Amino acid sequence: MNIRALDLHDDGRNPPASALLETVRRGLRAQPKRLPSWLFYDAHGSALFERICEQPEYYLTRCETALMQAHAGSIADTLGVEVRLVEYGSGSATKTPLLLEHMSAPVSYVPVEISAEPLQESVQRLGLRFPQLPVQPLCGDFTRPLRLPIPPRAPRRTVIYFPGSTIGNFDTRDAVALLRKMRGEMGENGGILIGVDLKKDTATIEAAYNDAAGVTAEFTLNMLTRLNRELGCDFDLDGFRHRAHYNALGGRIETSLVSQRAQKVRMGRSQVAFGEDEAIRVEISCKYSLEDFAALAGKAGLDVLRVWLDPRQMFSVQYLVRAGSVAR
Repeated sequence: MNIRALDLHDDGRNPPASALLETVRRGLRAQPKRLPSWLFYDAHGSALFERICEQPEYYLTRCETALMQAHAGSIADTLGVEVRLVEYGSGSATKTPLLLEHMSAPVSYVPVEISAEPLQESVQRLGLRFPQLPVQPLCGDFTRPLRLPIPPRAPRRTVIYFPGSTIGNFDTRDAVALLRKMRGEMGENGGILIGVDLKKDTATIEAAYNDAAGVTAEFTLNMLTRLNRELGCDFDLDGFRHRAHYNALGGRIETSLVSQRAQKVRMGRSQVAFGEDEAIRVEISCKYSLEDFAALAGKAGLDVLRVWLDPRQMFSVQYLVRAGSVAR
């Protein structure tokens, strides 16, 4: 293994308690109330998300895994040789080995993850499986400017890898801003390899976010557990319920925590009032047609160079390059 498993780079951007409190206070004073979805991902939330991916209703992981198993060789050929692969929101990096094992002479792998525990565990696993691969883990928030570690040698290109369907968690304005940020970090010769969930029937989509075992509901409510622990709030978890509904007109799942009764919650030195059935919007999950996503990428100065689909054509992985670039 070419790195020390615990030698994590930290970009210093995990928010202190005061900044977290201000983020939460501002979100809960808004109308309608909202909280950022990154609050899901403490250590327990990250573990719960891994369990969500195992639920029978959650088609996204199965479809993306099938896609990578079928097309990883073609994807690696498109990326080319001597690539530095930077993975946003790497988590446990379960799909990444499917790509890494086909890549030719990768310069380094940089997993970027806000939660240190899954980052350390994935680094250790990858070190055992790919002992010659330089791994440079970065603990931080990928939505903010990153200070990427210096690679062990100059890569031919940097590819930002953004698997799953996390781009769907951003509204149009923020998704374009994130893609523009990626465009800057990948450099002139780089690319973006991104997972994009596709539009399909409402029942299939809604079931994925309302699994029968209740893991997604537990995951959503864990956000309140985190706020109680880290900010000293007094959310009563029995006083809120998970709700996920597909807005067909907007083409997105809208996930909320809904107050079961009129109540007040301590927030620092103040309180926040909730009415019965009042919702806190905690996540959106946009679904795209291929044409929709190409238009979104275009707003960020990017072209879709290649698209790969799973056998059921429910999910896509797309390779983006700077607008006007010639395929190399």
